[in-house]
Amino acid sequence: MKDNTKPSILRRATILTGTAIVIGISGGAVAIGSEFLVERVENAPQAAVASMTSVAVDLVTFEDHYTTSRRFLGQIEATADTVLSFELGGRLAELTVGEGESVTQGDVVARLDTALLEAERARLVASRNATQAQLAFAQSRLARAQRLQGEGFSSQETLDQARATRDELNSRIAEVEAALSSVAINIEKSVIRAPFDGRVGAQNVDITETLSPGQHVLTLIEIGNPIVRVGLPLSMSEQDMADVMINVEGALYPAQLDQLRPDIDPTTRTRTALFTLQGDIVPTFGQTATLLIETDVAARGAWISLDALQQGSGSIWTALVVEDQIVRTAAVEVLYQQSDRAFVRGTFAEGAQLIRTGAHRVVPGQQVHVLQAEG
Repeated sequence: MKDNTKPSILRRATILTGTAIVIGISGGAVAIGSEFLVERVENAPQAAVASMTSVAVDLVTFEDHYTTSRRFLGQIEATADTVLSFELGGRLAELTVGEGESVTQGDVVARLDTALLEAERARLVASRNATQAQLAFAQSRLARAQRLQGEGFSSQETLDQARATRDELNSRIAEVEAALSSVAINIEKSVIRAPFDGRVGAQNVDITETLSPGQHVLTLIEIGNPIVRVGLPLSMSEQDMADVMINVEGALYPAQLDQLRPDIDPTTRTRTALFTLQGDIVPTFGQTATLLIETDVAARGAWISLDALQQGSGSIWTALVVEDQIVRTAAVEVLYQQSDRAFVRGTFAEGAQLIRTGAHRVVPGQQVHVLQAEG
């Protein structure tokens, strides 16, 4: 029987030798790779340490009150705006002013043709003169009748008739005088005079036009001391309107309350107030004006920028403050808001460092670098 032990031993030795060689090669490769990685890590640039975020802060300063500003739209009106017309009818003979012209109180602005009235006055004057002549004769007859009766040459009837004639002529003269006064009044009413200093608005008629009684001739507007008509809520009192300003096209004018009507406008449910503008102003009547009313409200709080406010959960507002370079959250209540700031009270103390802008760049608990604080 053949012996196979020797080949088996050789085969095993060969396998072990190959395995040892593979392991040695792998170990060397690992060692070389490790040294390469270590060297690469050591030669790699070090990452820069992130710098802290810089924030601008304001020092919270408490105040005991804030001032509210309320605006109400109104309209500029003239103190007087009158439509002038004749009480009588007739032909318009003269119109001395045009639209936009200035007039002084007492100036003649229009006149009717008074030829018929002048003729009537002349007739009445002639009638009065004739009656006065008759009266003189009647008085002479009465005096003669009285003398003759005293001598017994005249009857009582003749004397009474002379007295009656005298009294009748006196009454006729009084009647003519009354007619003359009526004509004089009508002549005076045929002239329109400016009732006050002002400027002419609309002109409704033309020269030589025949007018009816009461027909509008022109509008006269008083330009001095214009007034502003404003509708105000019922909560406003006269004390609230003691010191106000009125904005007209960007210019501010002091105003004084002239009248506060006791009734309510049925359409707007507001109370009408009339203010007199102070100062040198020539407004356009009908122009819009804005009434500015400022009111002090007693409250403890501080003014902060609107950029510092953040919407919290629900209806809560928050702001971020910095304590020992750490960002903290403070709850706030908005008492009053303006265009760029708000008056608030909250869970912060006076002198706290409130992040003014850029609050969205940080989160509570973050460490930050504080820039120069502003009081």
